[in-house]
This record gives sequence, structure tokens and C-alpha cells, in this order.
Amino acid sequence: MLPVERQNRIKDLIKKKANMKISELSTELGVSEMTIHRDLKPLIEEGIIIKTFGGIMLAKEDPIEFTRSDECVFCSRSINERLAYRLILSESKIEMTCCAHCGLLRHRLLGDNVIQAISQDFLRQTTISAPLAWYVMDTSIHIGCCQPQVLVFEWQEHAEKFVQGFGGKVYQFHEAMEAVFEKMNGNNHNCNET
Repeated sequence: MLPVERQNRIKDLIKKKANMKISELSTELGVSEMTIHRDLKPLIEEGIIIKTFGGIMLAKEDPIEFTRSDECVFCSRSINERLAYRLILSESKIEMTCCAHCGLLRHRLLGDNVIQAISQDFLRQTTISAPLAWYVMDTSIHIGCCQPQVLVFEWQEHAEKFVQGFGGKVYQFHEAMEAVFEKMNGNNHNCNET
């Protein structure tokens, strides 16, 4: 099967199922997961599908379903993909925030309405599951986004080594969520402060 044929098959499958895992697509089409990733790239660029943690979902055309993809749903800053935090909600709705700071605050606000949350590893720029990540706050590095800034790491070891070099404190997901909330309420910081 040619790449174009696989892409058309992926379009058909995702229209029927709304979301699928990369492994499902690999099995369904009889090709490697790496081949699936290559086939998905043009579909993502066209806005037909959206990449999620370990899979894809159908991109809805309805503007009510999505917040603007270039603006943070929490503080209205421009989205920098390197720092973005995505919240996947029911009915395939996706919200994006400019950084983990806003992402954690929004995630806390939405609670159980969040089906999945993904972010980018600060060092490696790989997509990771936000609840499984490690978070660094109060570091001397300034990334030019919301304060108090929050940096995301896939591995605890990387977060701890970063703190050794640049200061700060390492938190697990729920600890980070509460720490940002407390810092925002206790220290009267605002999202647009840099």
C-alpha cells in the first residue's frame, strides 16, 4: 500500500472512531509505528487530525469545540509549541495553554473533566503525559513566560540535575498543581508578569 493510500485509510478510520492509538493504526494497516508516524505528519499539518499522547484524534471543524490554537485559554498569551500544555476534554475538545504554569492552573480548575493532558519535556522536546511528568519551579532560568514559571521534565533524574545547576525545587504532578495555585494566591503574581 502506498503512503497516500494509507493516509486515505487513516482518514476513513479516524472519521469512524474519532480517536485511535498509533499501535492500533500500525496493526490495522500492517506497517510499523514509525511508518504510521510518517504517514500522520501531512494529516496533522493539514489539520485533519491532532496528535495526542500515544495516538491521534479527529480535528473538529466546529469552532465551538476548540479554543484558538494560537492563544492560551487561561491567560491569552501566544502559544509557544515548545512550552505548550494541552488538555484533552470530553467530546474531543482540546484546550491549549502557553505553558505548564497556566496548564496546571487550568487542569486544577477543570478537574475530572480532563481526560488527558500532554506537555513537552523542557530538555528533550518530546511529548509526555503531564500527570507522569516532573515539574521544576523557582529556578534561576527565565523562559519568558508566566510566573511563577514551571518547567516540565519526563524524568525525575533530569529535573533533579537541572535543579542542581539552576536552583529550584522538583515537584510531582499534583504537588506542582497545588504549589502553583498557592503561589498565585499567596504571592499575588499574575500570569502576564515576566
